[in-house]
Amino acid sequence: MSVASTSSASIGATLPTRILARGSTYRAVLAPIVFGLVFLGLWQLLVVALEIEPNIVPSPLAIGAEFVANLDSVIAGALRTGANALVGLVVGALLGVVGAVVASVVGPVDKLAAPLVAALAVMPIVALAPVLYTMYGADKETARQLVAALAVLIPVYVNTLRGLRQVRPVHRDLMRVYAATPSQSAFAVTLPTAAPYAFTGLRIASSLAVISALVAEYFGGPVGGLGKSITSAAASSDYPLAWAYVLGSIVLGLVFYGAALGLERWTTRHQQAR
Repeated sequence: MSVASTSSASIGATLPTRILARGSTYRAVLAPIVFGLVFLGLWQLLVVALEIEPNIVPSPLAIGAEFVANLDSVIAGALRTGANALVGLVVGALLGVVGAVVASVVGPVDKLAAPLVAALAVMPIVALAPVLYTMYGADKETARQLVAALAVLIPVYVNTLRGLRQVRPVHRDLMRVYAATPSQSAFAVTLPTAAPYAFTGLRIASSLAVISALVAEYFGGPVGGLGKSITSAAASSDYPLAWAYVLGSIVLGLVFYGAALGLERWTTRHQQAR
């Protein structure tokens, strides 16, 4: 090996890992943006070239124009839907984590909960919305929040329980050798092992909360929310406006997902720094 190649290799080896990671981060952000712009450009080109009617597929420019013209209405609907999704996300996530912890500690609870969780996983939860509206009143937001909470519960419970089961017996034995208390063992071994699984479930659930709250609005309840706005615009044959509200729903879902991802990065920042 030549001196030049040896020196370049040593220089490359001494580069800070943060600089290298920063470049990969830029690529990870830039690639979806480029793909999205290309996709929108092809969409606009096909709509114009094939003269596709707006009732079939509106053009991105028409959707964007309606989105900007009705921005206040989109924001108001997003706040209503987002509030219901947030309540459902918090309630469902708390129930899922607590249920997983109890199931991991108490064996009979795990066996009894398994068929219930399987039944909830295959049940069309949004179909419960009309029943819940009848129970709690069509003028209440409770039904939408409960639908979102039920949709969140399953992925958080399943992923958290799986994470709690990933702790190796050798690590538990090591904590016993050190005479660690149960709380010390939980904070030193169990929680760090289960956290990535729990946050995976939370990221999945964050999008499900928005979708469930949105779909629950189709079945009734108070006026307001992006779901109601989509159905109203579609019923009036204003399809670009309906797609503008769909765009608002996509943005809302991305905000929830980004918040869940940011919470995960902030919570596990010490582990990532190692």
